[in-house]
Amino acid sequence: MGRKRRGEAISGWIAIDKPGGLTAAKVVAKVKWALNAAKAGHGGTLDPLATGILPICLGEATKTVNFAMNGRKTYEFEVKWGEKTDTDDSEGTVTASSYTRPAIGAITAALPAFIGQIEQVPPDYSAVKVNGQRAYDLARTSQPLALSAKIVTVHEFEFLEAIDSDRARFRVNCGKGTYVRALVRDLATALGTLGHITVLRRTRCGPFSENHAISLEKLEALGHKAAASEYLLPVKTVLDDIPALALTEEEARRMTLGQTVALWPVVKRSTVSGLEQGAAVQALCGERLIAVAEVGNGIVRPVRVLNT
Repeated sequence: MGRKRRGEAISGWIAIDKPGGLTAAKVVAKVKWALNAAKAGHGGTLDPLATGILPICLGEATKTVNFAMNGRKTYEFEVKWGEKTDTDDSEGTVTASSYTRPAIGAITAALPAFIGQIEQVPPDYSAVKVNGQRAYDLARTSQPLALSAKIVTVHEFEFLEAIDSDRARFRVNCGKGTYVRALVRDLATALGTLGHITVLRRTRCGPFSENHAISLEKLEALGHKAAASEYLLPVKTVLDDIPALALTEEEARRMTLGQTVALWPVVKRSTVSGLEQGAAVQALCGERLIAVAEVGNGIVRPVRVLNT
């Protein structure tokens, strides 16, 4: 007989307003303990320095985590000009300095070059893998790194205010894999100076915003009480942007067994059109989410079957 999993079989999403100073993994552990959940993970990490929206997936929601990580993210942050740190934020050691302070006009003129699809070299202190090792682990051993540039998408990059001559506030709306610390590093370079992040807050992550969020402190205070469940969002919260196909009870039964079903009759009753080969879809039976699936070659194939 297999060992029984500890904790309750809770499934869904909860948006935590992460406090500063904690890793995402530590927040997951605290949420899991507070709710007595059997299984938990997170949908998009945050640096320990950062605060704000950290989506936590529970139970069957862990099977949809990629959709949360692929969503747009919005950050508000503060930059200190004139100093570079080895981590590109205030938790690192200052490695270089500059007396140059950019004017507001120069800042706003420089921002359009960082909007759209841009090339970005990740910070040395990042989770990018180098020969199977995390870059931040190599950086801590002072090994020289030459990380490759990658294409990321920045939808909006706004200058909010100059706090004083040394500091300014910004807001950015970006896609998966964008490092805000690298944006600041490269913006400072374009302005002929140096800079690093001192304050970073994520205000939105995919479908999760501050309106959905609960502080870690409040969740821990509520614990296993019914009030905590008011903040639990459905598993399919992160799937709202992908088409939904309506299954019959028999098709749902087959799909829970990992079998494919014919595409045409499902599409005909689902009022969905224009599905491309390989498109991700929700497979629903009534309101019940049966699987995350993909379409192709006239069939619907389950990718992740959910026991909701």
